[in-house]
Amino acid sequence: MASHIVENLKDVRERIAQASRLQGGQSPVRLVAVSKTKPVEDLQAAYDAGQRDFGENYVQELLDKSPKLPGDIQWHFIGHLQSNKAKALVEGVPGLAMVETVDSERLANKLSGVAEAQGRPVLPVMVQVNTSGEASKSGVEPGEACVALARHISESCPGLRLAGLMTIGMPDYTSRPENFACLVACRKAVAEELGVEEHSLELSMGMSADFEQAIAAGATNVRVGSTIFGARNYAAR
Repeated sequence: MASHIVENLKDVRERIAQASRLQGGQSPVRLVAVSKTKPVEDLQAAYDAGQRDFGENYVQELLDKSPKLPGDIQWHFIGHLQSNKAKALVEGVPGLAMVETVDSERLANKLSGVAEAQGRPVLPVMVQVNTSGEASKSGVEPGEACVALARHISESCPGLRLAGLMTIGMPDYTSRPENFACLVACRKAVAEELGVEEHSLELSMGMSADFEQAIAAGATNVRVGSTIFGARNYAAR
């Protein structure tokens, strides 16, 4: 199994590099290896092959895994986060590098307060945008709601740093070109509102089925799971 993970990881990296070259290679594209439901042995195999950014969807699973793996792993939380679990996540995962799924002022306030109380460096976060309009997907609506949350994080959450915007896409976890275009438009609006350079804000979009298309649309952060680790075993959770 480990050899398959190493080969899959190598293939994904090559595909990312190729897609980035075709796009112009203006920004480095970060690969977040999505490891939900996978055992620590699989993550260790990817780590040994040079992978450092990993994504988890569930707080408890991340709390269980992180102490068993090397301390220099950069953990991205990419699942829906309830405000009442923010404290456990931030305090329990020293290697927490980013929360990609901030979708409310309440959650932003909670994360900021916990980060400040812990005395850690500011925590990078992304605003999650519901680009498909599906009720089953978390995230703020595009337009003013997205801009307002980004503004709130920047102006009222000293424990956080707005790193960019994130979307999941369609209910089946794929994205259409319009989902990518929507997130790009949201970034432009946020950058104009905050008076920052557009490309200073990251775009987290694209997964196993469509990360190359996402890079072509401007993604700087792609989240790839099953293509690296194989199909997920939800019964193991």
